[in-house]
Parts: sequence; C-alpha cells; structure tokens
Amino acid sequence: MDGVDFLLGGIAATGATLFTNPLEVIKTRMQLQGEMAAKGTYQKPYKNVLEGLVTILRNDGYWALQKGLAPSLCFQFGINSIRLGTYTTALEHGLTRSADGTQSIWKSVFWGGTGGFVGSALSSPFFMLRTHLQSQAVAEIAVGYQHKHTGMWSALRGIYQQHGIQGLYRGVSVTMPRAFLGSGGQLAGFGYTKDLLQRHPLYKGQSERLVSVLSGVVAGTVMAVTMTPPDVVATRLYNQGVDGKGKGIYYSGVVDCCVKILKTEGVAGLYKGFWPHYIRIGPHSMLTLFFFDELKSVRNKLKQKEAIR
Repeated sequence: MDGVDFLLGGIAATGATLFTNPLEVIKTRMQLQGEMAAKGTYQKPYKNVLEGLVTILRNDGYWALQKGLAPSLCFQFGINSIRLGTYTTALEHGLTRSADGTQSIWKSVFWGGTGGFVGSALSSPFFMLRTHLQSQAVAEIAVGYQHKHTGMWSALRGIYQQHGIQGLYRGVSVTMPRAFLGSGGQLAGFGYTKDLLQRHPLYKGQSERLVSVLSGVVAGTVMAVTMTPPDVVATRLYNQGVDGKGKGIYYSGVVDCCVKILKTEGVAGLYKGFWPHYIRIGPHSMLTLFFFDELKSVRNKLKQKEAIR
C-alpha cells in the first residue's frame, strides 16, 4: 500500500473544490428552500442555478459564493484521501478486475464505496459545518434554519461545547450510505469507462488526458444521479436546529426525514438542487480524478528517475 496515493487523493480533491464550491453553495440553498412546505406555498429565491448565482451576488456579495470553503476543503481532503487511496490500492493489486482481466463494475463499486463510507464517517463534522456556513444568508434570501456561526473554528468549538462529539457527528448515519452510493458509482463509472476507452480507443494516438476527462464526466453523471436523494436528506439533517438535548427540531432521523419530505414535498423534494449538484459534481469529479491521475503520473516519473540513478 502506497501512502502517497492517499495524500494525492486529498490534494486532488481540494484543488477541484476551489473551483466548484460556489455551485455547492447554490445547491445547498436550493435543497433547503421550501423545507417542510408543499409546492407552490413558499417563496423561491433560488429558482435555478443562474438565478441562484445572481441572487447571491446581488444580496450577499461575491464572497458569499465561497461560504463554507474551509470546512469544504477539510471534508474533501478527508474523504477523498481515503476513498481514492483505497480504490487505487485495490486497483493496483488487481482487486477491481474480473477473471478475464477487464474492469469489474461491482468490484469497483465495492472498493470505491468502502473507501467513501469510511472517509465520510471520519470527515462527517466538516460536512455539517460546511452546510451550516453555506446556508447562512441575509434575511431577504435566507432559507432553512439559520445558524449564527462566525467561522469554521467558532462553529466547531461551539457545537462541541454544547453537545460534545455526538453533536459533531449528528447526521453521520445518512452521510455514510450517501458516500457509499456516490463514491462507489463514481469510481466504478470512472474505472469502467477508462478501461473501455483504453481497450477501444476513439482514435489512433488517443491522449491519456482525454481518457481521464471523458471518464471523469461519466463518473460525475453517475454520482449525481445516485447521490442526490441522500444528499438532500443529509443537508436537511445537518442543517436543522437542535433543542437543549441536542435532538433535531424537525427530523428525528433518516427515515423520519425521508417520510416528511415525501409527504410535504413529494418525490421531487428528494431531487431538489439536482441541477446545481449535477453541474457541480460533473466538473468536480472530472477535475478531482484528472488531477489525481496527473499527480500519480508525476509521482511515477519521479520514481523512474530515482530508479535510473
């Protein structure tokens, strides 16, 4: 097991996050607007991605699009260092391949999902902090429960002092299966597409960079479709306020949240924020996996130079 792969996975994801965090802010607010309200009975300050962007710029300013960046970088580094490191280790040991040597979708799902499951469990507090900070807005465009944090460290300290470790891990029961589905689907889609394009190139002299980009696009599409419903549930559970005992004021857990969303908002409620999620996760997935492949390529070249010496 090469520990460098774990580090490179985290670095690749943080690089992608710098570009895609604004879309994460819009997605979070779209998922929270109309919470526990029937369709057509609430104001929609975030009607779509473009209007959401304009609304935030007009009312909150440019820097509001990078709200929650610090915990987002921490979350992405934590989850991706583990999931990409785990998947790459399995890939390099042949654990993701079928008996005929081709890439196995189900084995890729297992190893990618397992890495995501573990990584999300360890990084869960940063997911919650990111959600709290990204949902904060001026009153005119505020949606969901509004927390009064002044930054990541004050939020971390305040939640820990009030509710302890348990408070920081509220909602972890949904973020782990969310990550298993998303990570498993993404890495299976990436590995399978990459293997297919390498065995059946689109044209002679096909660029490895093009293979990485196309595989990343496919991976992002699979990830967005499989992960949006649990992502909505996770956002709601993480963002809700809590009572004096640390219990959620809206939802008691994953099942209760799903039932309430379906009853009041319908199936469409579970897909709120799909388009900003899709638009974000596509570039984010592509950039993360592209950066990861590039970083591994640099590492391998350095190893070859060292071996020659």
